[in-house]
This record gives sequence, C-alpha cells and structure tokens, in this order.
Amino acid sequence: MYAITGITGKVGGALARTLLAANKSVRAVVRDEGKAKEWVERGCEVVPASMEDVDALTVAFKGAEGVFILPPSEFDPEPGFPEARAVIDTVKTALEATRPAKVVCLSTIGAQATQSNLLTQRTLMEEALSDLGIPVTFLRPAWFMENFAWDVASARDEGVIHSFLQPLDRPVPMIATADVGRVAAELIQQEWKGRRVIELEAPSRITPNEAAATFSKILGRPVSAAVVPHDTWQGLFTSQGMKDPMPRIRMLDGFNEGWIEFEGQGSSIQKGKIELETVLRELVLQAS
Repeated sequence: MYAITGITGKVGGALARTLLAANKSVRAVVRDEGKAKEWVERGCEVVPASMEDVDALTVAFKGAEGVFILPPSEFDPEPGFPEARAVIDTVKTALEATRPAKVVCLSTIGAQATQSNLLTQRTLMEEALSDLGIPVTFLRPAWFMENFAWDVASARDEGVIHSFLQPLDRPVPMIATADVGRVAAELIQQEWKGRRVIELEAPSRITPNEAAATFSKILGRPVSAAVVPHDTWQGLFTSQGMKDPMPRIRMLDGFNEGWIEFEGQGSSIQKGKIELETVLRELVLQAS
C-alpha cells in the first residue's frame, strides 16, 4: 500500500491514478476530507492528516510500503522559512516513527542552489530527509507548464503574455504535472538503496516566445510575449498582497540567470512525454 500526500492536487492526483491503474493499493492522505470524494469512489483508504500534525501523519504513514511526500507550497514565507521547517520536522518525525520501506519526495529543479530563494524550502526538505536511513528519492521537476494558467486571460483578451522569465528567447526547462505524477508513480514502485535524485523535464526546453506562439495557435489570434520589467517586480508583488517578495524575486532571478538549473547533465535528466501545446489547450479549455 502506498500513502500519498497532496493527492487532491495535480501531481499527487496523477500519481495516485497511475498507481490505481496498475492495481496498487492507495491510501489518500488529505487535509480536508470533503475533498476526498473522488478517492473514496476509486476505492482508496482515506486518512485525514495535515502536514503539520505529527500524530495524524504517523497514523497515515503506518504500514505503508511507500510514502509520497508533497510538501505544501508557501509562496510568501516568513524570513528563515519557519513554515517549511515546521512541516519538515513533522514529516521527518512521522517517517522515523513508521519506517516505510521507501519514500519519494517532490523537490525541485535547483534544489542544490546555494543562493536563498523561494525554492530553498525544498533544499531544506532534502537536507532533512537525506539521513533517515530509509531509501529516499528526491524528484526534481522543472518549471511547471501549468504556471501558464496565469497567462490564459491576457493571451485570450489582450493578445499578450506578461513574462517574468527573461529574456524572451531563452529556453527554460519545463514539465507537465501529469508527467511528474506518472514518473513519481514509476519511481515509488522501484527498489533502490540510500538517497537518489531524479531530475525531470519535457522533451524540449521552451522560450516565452514559443509559449506565446503556442497560445496563438490554440486561440486563433496573434499572441506575443512581453517582458515584465525587473524594477517593477517588488512593487507589483507587494500590491498583490505579498509581505516579502524577495524570495520569489530571487527564484525568478535564478531561472533567468541560470543558477536554478539541474544538477545533472544530458542523458542523466529524464524526459517527460507531454508537450506544451497539450497543457495549454487544457488550460484554455478550463478557462472558457
């Protein structure tokens, strides 16, 4: 039986559906039981637990052959990432208490970066879980293609996508969340020893200009990419309600400056199967 956290999200849901299609038993670990209807109907065991509740997580992980850890995303963290550290301490304690046969943890491209940024939360998780004495895989996906959901309205209504990824002709490693879930399902069924890192991106890298051209093809109207000037980011993010935009800014800097990248090279990086057009068509459909 596999215990899956984050099952109500895109990655966790894709992972669980892949396991169920392979006739594997799944335990859905959910914060809100009201969102578990799909998984009950699919025959999953449902265990309520938040990622900050060590007793509930211990119950959720007990007896599991494998555990998938999807840390919650904190997009406006306090200095020092106390929210992430609290989750990390809880997850580690629950895993130490239950000792599952193996763990797959969703991390991120650039988790090895030394510069502090929004993704440092995943770096801290990797550091904490690397010494469990349990086989653990850190799955490091690229930039999610689904982030373009924020651009659907402007592409459709204005013929432009406003890009924080710059310059507009720089290829960026990206991946579809369905590919992340599928690969996570493959990994959690494997046997291995110790700590391993798996990095994952789409068949080809994508520039913001190419994303705009893909929107144009789907929408049947001209769409171009426009740079959001760097000197406006802090004011913009603050106006959107962020208390401290700097971690987000530094993450974007890392992609644009090239220090948020994969640690491996070439053939060591796994490739997904889903192209950007497939993802964008679904995002446009959902927004219609």
